[in-house]
Amino acid sequence: MHATASASSTTDSRAARPRNLRWRVVDIVVAAVLGVATGLLFLFWNNVGYAWFSAADALTPGLGGIAVGIWLIGGVLGGLVIRKPGAALFVEVVAALVSALIGNQWGIETLYSGIAQGLGAELVFALFAYRRFGVVPAMLAGAAAGAAAWTLELFTSGNLAKSAEFLGIYFVAVVVSGALLAGLLGWILVRALAATGALNRFAAGQAVTQRV
Repeated sequence: MHATASASSTTDSRAARPRNLRWRVVDIVVAAVLGVATGLLFLFWNNVGYAWFSAADALTPGLGGIAVGIWLIGGVLGGLVIRKPGAALFVEVVAALVSALIGNQWGIETLYSGIAQGLGAELVFALFAYRRFGVVPAMLAGAAAGAAAWTLELFTSGNLAKSAEFLGIYFVAVVVSGALLAGLLGWILVRALAATGALNRFAAGQAVTQRV
């Protein structure tokens, strides 16, 4: 009984202790690595995803947004792994920069997208005070990144001049894609990576290993 009460007291004191949200050197290094790796994923998805986008859009204008989610995953990964202010934005922007520098069909606009999408995901993690990183916050972050991408494209892609029907379908498709392909998939990837022990220096890794 005493041991149980003591363990419970320790757990409570840890929960009550304010989290250190300052970045460590390891945070910067891992965030940069995540950004570069995600940027290389973007390069692959620039061809595969764009083909899927075009095919879906030809079927129903606006439905192409269902392929956008992978381009939003950097912010979710950054937020889930680093769990500190600015991580989602940092990883998504680095990924966009890598994609733009190595070469893609959108050039510098990729960087604008990275900023908008990263801010969308960042906002959700901030709303949870950087304390909740389960599947629901992850999916909301992916959805918010999709909404941010949709908003930016009103001006950078000329979507503002398109029909309300197109905009409605595209918004729903992008948000759903963000929730699933960025949020849910990102959450699964982080848990799988944590299970290998690669994230043991991070709360994301410790949370998984403690359950095991």
